[in-house]
Amino acid sequence: MAGIYLHIPFCRKACHYCNFHFSTQLQLLDEMAAALIKEAEMRRHETTEKIQTIYWGGGTPSLLSTDNLHKILETLYQYYPIDENIEMTLEANPDDITKEKASEWKSIGINRFSIGIQSFDDQNLAWMNRAHNASQSQTCINIIRDAGFENFSIDLIYGTPGQTLAAWEKDIDIALDKKIPHLSCYALTIEEGTALQHLIEQGKREAVNTDEQSDRFNLLVEKITDAGYHHYEISNMALPGFESQHNSAYWEGSPYLGFGPSAHSFNGKKRSWNIAHNIDYIRSIKEGNIPSTAEELTELDLLNEYIMTSLRSSKGLNKSRILNQWGEDKLKAIAMEMKKSMMVGHVLEHEEVWKLSANGKFLADGIAASLFFLPQ
Repeated sequence: MAGIYLHIPFCRKACHYCNFHFSTQLQLLDEMAAALIKEAEMRRHETTEKIQTIYWGGGTPSLLSTDNLHKILETLYQYYPIDENIEMTLEANPDDITKEKASEWKSIGINRFSIGIQSFDDQNLAWMNRAHNASQSQTCINIIRDAGFENFSIDLIYGTPGQTLAAWEKDIDIALDKKIPHLSCYALTIEEGTALQHLIEQGKREAVNTDEQSDRFNLLVEKITDAGYHHYEISNMALPGFESQHNSAYWEGSPYLGFGPSAHSFNGKKRSWNIAHNIDYIRSIKEGNIPSTAEELTELDLLNEYIMTSLRSSKGLNKSRILNQWGEDKLKAIAMEMKKSMMVGHVLEHEEVWKLSANGKFLADGIAASLFFLPQ
């Protein structure tokens, strides 16, 4: 069992799922912690394998009190075999990180952070409606380092309308100057049905320019490569030794347990996911029921997932694995389709693996989709 994922879908201003304001959230967070503890107890027989990673993510888990975090961890250590060298990551927003909290988090075993910085530019942060400012983006890094944390990651977003190439280069340069151990960098995407999508359709917000995003991605790759970072997944890059163990396990198809509203789990053959609504999740757990839905993945599902995740990874798409797990016919079909991407220089062939070229990395999802097998 690769890891445990704890999903805490609360935000700083209001609960997205329940429309409760922050004063009520404090009570809900206590109930959420109690529900997570009970779910972990109820599912303790699902694995006997050693847990390598614990990831507090989704929403803003840093809103949980240290006491609640500690109670959840006590339960996990009571019922699950936790590796002594566990990687334990906490997602946090810059405005939630204080000297006191950093010290408390360290005392309960948190040893890695994923910080939603998004940008070091006030104008860009304002466009994204973030609660923190550029000064807090830099200050929080100093706080966690002063508290003794060496392993942490920051999120950066590029390709927002109005962001100049120079502004994006400045974001990269600040991160590199600070020698941030791990970077997760994402192109802005517009989700279907969001308020931002409606504003763009009404002409009230500028649309995303994918050509500009490609330019920004290429600049990022060039600069992090020169700085000695390992670009081990399309959106993730790290100084040697600081690659995320938890996320790497996802990309390699390792099993994991997910606790909390909308959390997903995977056992190698079956995927399950909890109900997303906070109140319904808590109510169901109190009644002794795990509110989840499951699906058995077919061999084609597993192959398609392997194609998608392996192409995004620096390890590439391995021919021997395809041959041994899915057969010669599938390998031949992939090889035939792969020739199209190789002809235009988007994919390179290295003996036993296919890997994306520098020009192909920004097109990873489209290239993977062209290789997917449809249900028969």
